[in-house]
Amino acid sequence: MSKAIIKTDKGNMTVQFYDQDAPNTVANFKKLASEGFYDGITFHRVIADFVIQGGCPNSKDPAKAHLAGTGGPGYKIDCELTGENQFHDRGVLSMAHAGRNTGGSQFFVCHSRTNTAHLDRNHTCFGKVIENVDIVDDIKQGDKIIGIEVIED
Repeated sequence: MSKAIIKTDKGNMTVQFYDQDAPNTVANFKKLASEGFYDGITFHRVIADFVIQGGCPNSKDPAKAHLAGTGGPGYKIDCELTGENQFHDRGVLSMAHAGRNTGGSQFFVCHSRTNTAHLDRNHTCFGKVIENVDIVDDIKQGDKIIGIEVIED
C-alpha cells in the first residue's frame, strides 16, 4: 500500500492510502501532492470533534482567502463509495465535495467517529492517518500544509 507524509505547522502525519477501495481518488491526491499543489495551503475549516479540512488553493493567496473552501484543481473527480473502508473513523482522509462527483482537491481528516457516520458512502474515504493521529487534534484553522511527500511501497 502506498503512503504519504502530510507535513504541517504542527508536525507530520503519516497516511496509508486505500489503494484498493478508492484507486482513482488516491491517484488524484498523489498526483496533486507530487506536483506541489498542496504546498502552502491552509486548513480553512476546522470543526471540533468533526473534521479538519484543507486543499483549497484559494487559501494560499491572502487576496483570495475569503474564497477559501470554494476552489479546486480545475476539474472534478467521481466519488468511489463501494469499497470496504468507506467509514469515517478517527484519522480517516476523505474527499470534500459540493455534491456527488464534484470533488477535486479538497479533503478532510476526521477527529472521531462521533459525528461522522452520516458521511459514510457519501464522501470517498481514501486513506487513514497511521502515525501521529494526535496532530489532527492540534490543527487550528489557518494552519498550513507545508508539503506532502508521497511514498510508494
